[in-house]
Amino acid sequence: MNPALTLGVFLAKKINAKDAGFYMVAQVIGAVIASAVILFIANGAAGGYSASVSGLGADGYGLHSPDHYSLAAGFATEVVLTMFLVLTVLGTTDIAAPVGFAGLAIGLVLTLIHLVGIPITNTSVNPARSIGPAIFVGGWALQQLWMFIVAPFLGAIIAAIVYFAIRLPVAVITTRKAEEALPGEQFDRIA
Repeated sequence: MNPALTLGVFLAKKINAKDAGFYMVAQVIGAVIASAVILFIANGAAGGYSASVSGLGADGYGLHSPDHYSLAAGFATEVVLTMFLVLTVLGTTDIAAPVGFAGLAIGLVLTLIHLVGIPITNTSVNPARSIGPAIFVGGWALQQLWMFIVAPFLGAIIAAIVYFAIRLPVAVITTRKAEEALPGEQFDRIA
């Protein structure tokens, strides 16, 4: 998951605040470590590698957008694409959704998101993925980083609102009720 997706899952009441906070911190730490490893590998190239010059895949808008899209275009793109990702995850993992198809739907949506978003911003939809490279690139990447945190979080909030507006009400079984049902089901399987 990513921090924006974690926020959406938290707002949809699928995880608690403590777990959401832990996941977000772990995701950012993982992204920084992954970016450091990529930078280490890139520095092994003949002539070295400069993250501040080459960008290390950092997200950007304006002059730092692959096709020089504006701040407004980049912001709108990140909000909408994150909303689609979070809404897809919430919908495909809903208790009423068919089991076994979530990965396919999420994978296809992620493919579409990247096909659309890479030319515009390098595609974030994930604040951790944006923070990792920005730390090593510095300068412009850190100055533009705010957008790649705010826009995905806004997209996740919108997705959670839409999810609650369109989902069908389903009787929710508490963890305690589910645990109480297990012994009876286990007995039925043996008999």
